[in-house]
Amino acid sequence: MQKTTTRQVRYSALGARVQDPVIVQLMKTALSRPGMLSLAAGFTDNAALPAGIVGREVERLADREGLPEYLQYGINPGRHGLREQVTHFLATYPGEDNLNLDPEEVIITNGSQQALYLSVQVLCDPGDIILVERPSYFVFLEMLQGLGVEAVSIPTLEDGRIDFERLRGLLSGFSDSGEQGRLKALYCIGYFANPSSRCVPEADKRELGLLLQELDYALPVIEDAAYRELYYESPYPAKSILSLPEFDGLPSLYTGTFTKPFATGMKVGYACCTDSSWLKKLLNVKGHHDFGTANFNQAIIESVLQQGLYPGFLEGLRVHYQKKMQLLEEALREGGLPSAGWTWDSPQGGLLLWLRGPKGLDASIGSQLSEVCLKKNVLYVPGDLCFAGDVPLNYVRLSIGALAENQLVEAARRFAAAALSV
Repeated sequence: MQKTTTRQVRYSALGARVQDPVIVQLMKTALSRPGMLSLAAGFTDNAALPAGIVGREVERLADREGLPEYLQYGINPGRHGLREQVTHFLATYPGEDNLNLDPEEVIITNGSQQALYLSVQVLCDPGDIILVERPSYFVFLEMLQGLGVEAVSIPTLEDGRIDFERLRGLLSGFSDSGEQGRLKALYCIGYFANPSSRCVPEADKRELGLLLQELDYALPVIEDAAYRELYYESPYPAKSILSLPEFDGLPSLYTGTFTKPFATGMKVGYACCTDSSWLKKLLNVKGHHDFGTANFNQAIIESVLQQGLYPGFLEGLRVHYQKKMQLLEEALREGGLPSAGWTWDSPQGGLLLWLRGPKGLDASIGSQLSEVCLKKNVLYVPGDLCFAGDVPLNYVRLSIGALAENQLVEAARRFAAAALSV
């Protein structure tokens, strides 16, 4: 039985602000209702997890002679061998072969989400501002809200690319109003973004770097690359901000992960930071959090990378997820969504399908669509959660990760039937 207290706890401003994350609410709904099929949670597919690889690596590590240092505390920045492997792996991407990233510029984190939280925590005070894409990762937006940080959308064109004329005006407006001191960072998702599955073209990154070089203050840039490995046929050719000369001298943070592309339960991510002072602050706060990411989990992934097992695993994973995306799209088309005014762009990678419903549709939590979907035992992420300011209500995010293929098709049919009924 849960105990109750009779005296009210006095919370900090942060404690008073934070709420149950939406994704947690959706997961509770999915788990509490028998027969519920979730297109909401961005889980990976159990059938595609590397159980065999991990099992063999655990046995191999256990058979090593001498002190099993991987079962002891690790160091706060993460295993040097893993950080070194991260630099080698990033250099395999198109245009990144001259990256020359030092392992000392890499920090291993509990998934890339921790790296994002640390970066905001050391940059921002309540009331500060971070520029975000439109749409953007709703968990990041929730994190900003919890920390009391305001998210302001980067102006975009109809196709989702950056509207640099309006961005320049936005930045000038902050300077003219004296609010530039509140502007602490710019956050973008470079590859197969959550939720839109778009990628940022290299031309846009270069122009962004040039624009930020013009400012008379440093505006740190955070590039989230959690889905970069999950392309279907070929890697997106744009270089990261780490390799582009337009970002030389600008404080830049690139975050990646082995969570989405390898094993979610191991919770190992990383961040590469070009600013030594910023990196030191990240490490200082991380030391307060956990003294370092789980050493054993790191050792497993380090070994997988050292033995060259990772590329082959990813190759099979990409085929698996491409097939699932094709099944989802086919089921939605067969369900009649296009003829009912629903549109979407077919992703070239990632785990997500970003749908735009007919004009005037309300897909938010508590809407008629969400209630009908609940009755039909199917869940989605309402797209309004993914916008900062001027929020449209007719967007929906669907995920291919969690469900088996037959369940995915059935969930799509249920969603289509619900969408056509409202």
